[in-house]
Amino acid sequence: MSAPHPHHTPKTGWAGLKANWRNDLIAGFVVSLVALPLSLGIAVAGGAPPMAGLLSAIAGGLLTTFFRGSHIGINGPGNVLIVITLVALQTLGGEGTFATFLAASVVTGAIQVILGLTKLGKIGHAIPGSVIHGMLAAIGVIIFSKQLHVAVGREAPSGSALHALEAIPESLLHLNPYVACIGVFSLFVILIHPRLDNKLIHFIPAPLWVLILSVPAAYLFDLYNPRAVTLLNYTFEVTPQHLIQLPSNLSESLIRPDFSHMGEASFWVVVALLTVVLSVEDLAIVKAVEKLDPYRRPSDLNRDLIGIGLSTIAVAFIGGLPVITVIARSSVNANHGAKTSWSNFVHGAFLLIFVLLLPGLIQLIPLAALAAILVYTGYKLASPQVFQNIAQHGIEQLLVFCVTILATLVEGILTGIFAGMAFNLALHLAKSGMSLRDNLRAMVRPTIDVVHERQEGYYVRTHGLMNFLTLLPLRSRLSELPAGAHLILDFHKTRLVDHTILEFVYDFRRRYRQDGGEVDIVGLDVHQASSDHPTALHTLARPQRESRLTHRQQDLREFAERYGWTFDPTIHWDTELLSDFQFFETRPIEYRNNAITGELVPGLMWEISDITFDEGALHAAQVYHTTIGVIHLRTALPDFTLEKEEFFDRLMEFAGYRDIDFKLFPKFSSKFLLKGDDESELSEFFTEERLKFFEEEEVYHIESRGTRLLIFRYLRLGGAAELVRMVTFCRKLVRVLAGEGLEEGTESSEESGEVG
Repeated sequence: MSAPHPHHTPKTGWAGLKANWRNDLIAGFVVSLVALPLSLGIAVAGGAPPMAGLLSAIAGGLLTTFFRGSHIGINGPGNVLIVITLVALQTLGGEGTFATFLAASVVTGAIQVILGLTKLGKIGHAIPGSVIHGMLAAIGVIIFSKQLHVAVGREAPSGSALHALEAIPESLLHLNPYVACIGVFSLFVILIHPRLDNKLIHFIPAPLWVLILSVPAAYLFDLYNPRAVTLLNYTFEVTPQHLIQLPSNLSESLIRPDFSHMGEASFWVVVALLTVVLSVEDLAIVKAVEKLDPYRRPSDLNRDLIGIGLSTIAVAFIGGLPVITVIARSSVNANHGAKTSWSNFVHGAFLLIFVLLLPGLIQLIPLAALAAILVYTGYKLASPQVFQNIAQHGIEQLLVFCVTILATLVEGILTGIFAGMAFNLALHLAKSGMSLRDNLRAMVRPTIDVVHERQEGYYVRTHGLMNFLTLLPLRSRLSELPAGAHLILDFHKTRLVDHTILEFVYDFRRRYRQDGGEVDIVGLDVHQASSDHPTALHTLARPQRESRLTHRQQDLREFAERYGWTFDPTIHWDTELLSDFQFFETRPIEYRNNAITGELVPGLMWEISDITFDEGALHAAQVYHTTIGVIHLRTALPDFTLEKEEFFDRLMEFAGYRDIDFKLFPKFSSKFLLKGDDESELSEFFTEERLKFFEEEEVYHIESRGTRLLIFRYLRLGGAAELVRMVTFCRKLVRVLAGEGLEEGTESSEESGEVG
């Protein structure tokens, strides 16, 4: 198989469909299996008809694909709609409330189209990431607090999330045992899924496994037969109301919007809520999905607003929820090999087929199973890992994050967003050392000087204050500069540079370099950073930090000293040299640390380090930590990937994932999956000696990228004993690749940790 590579960007339109239909068909089908339970669950949890969620997902695929500005994102109803729909329906009140909500959705879609046409989508760049994450975390708390009741067979209490949290003990004391068993079992399936080391199990997403296994459980407890059950002197009701309820005639699900309440203030409050929150989340997720794209294609945020706006208008006229870009399904799409936006279309087409052909099967799904999926989703949005990730960017980001959460839970989403931004500004005022008047002047009229120097290129100097409110002027000035030049961004005279600015600057540098230019960022070395993350808030003076090694780090240091190598425990955020390996093309690397560097064999350098990376993005990400080795070779090798082959890999041949086999070496061919761009070159490179070597050795994941080899074995951190085995393997590997063979007695000395 030809591994995806940023230089081989897939075509778009019909040409892209013709070239990549197999990949997009597989990815779109898998995404539809995730979208089916999530769309139903989001609608039900938000108090909307179940079909409203499915209609949104279908429109997000079949319609949005042709208008949006992203490449591998998936469109449909998002988790944020659970909270927004509940709040909107409560705000509107009265009879026919959902029809009025649909009318508000139509107006929201029209506003989004106008924002996109007037190119105001860029406003989404200026909202601090900690505020967006705080809003999402608060939404996670609300989802968790509401859906936990449903998962144990109780009705979710009305009112605030805090009230719902207080009511959890009461629901646990009076739970429905049959329903609770299904809910707990479904949650167990979701938790155990990522820990099972089987490609076939991973190919089928966890939410679909929940549906597959929960329907038989519903039959086991006979939820389809209404009755009262007494168990250990405890009586509870068993009823089909614990299952998904769809109209007998699907045409009854097509609800028309009611515009008769447009003159009421509550209607426009809902429009404002929908417009601000959905637009902000869509723009944030579109930017996050870009990091999952192995081809690093930029998205057009203005066009994306137009696409979701048009789709929201269209689907609202038939009773569907608003459409946005959704992160969890987009992550699944990227991880299953999607190449173009056609995978989004395929996912919508399969959902339409499911609705038309399988409505009876959908009604067999227990509500507790959907609730368990949402309970886990809510937890992921506000998990301790989220707090830890925010704290890595600086204590001030954690404070803004927490303020946004509290304000959202107490006063609502819109208030939470503005409270988070206001608190962020207050922190900047306190940290900058400038007066209120100077702060306001610096934000309203930022000083950004651009000097064209013939020898050096363009020199960009900023003064005073650079924060999220000055981002748009900075973006505008940089966009005016020609591509392919040499730019120097100088922050020496800037009193404060915030996370939003630095996040943009580093992303701008990456994109500018892709277009053949060069960007140097200077002046930050005279600032004090609130953490060691490169995008942390920077003020003046550099701090002095002392750190204490953990027990594992002490073992790694001793391991390095035994081989005469150096050990560096600090965190390094620059991981661009690893991002072109195929394994990391759809798995964003957060950072690397605990680096051990030295000569693997005389004259050949290598590095062992711990890598933290994400499977997905934002709140959909599954965080992994693994220990890898990177060998720097003297001569270039053909590009290839070698990994353990499983039964599932043979099934994927249909999608074009063809393994390179060697008929005379069946043991190698059955043991390894070999992928590369040039099959004839690899057939020549893998000589008899090399094939026999791999047949007899342990299975490692090995990737070649020119003069670099990536090697790891487990998706976990390695201990000193495992690293000794890796050293032994790698020393033998480089000799075999160089054609030198193995000397007798080498293994024993290497196993003991002595330098050969």
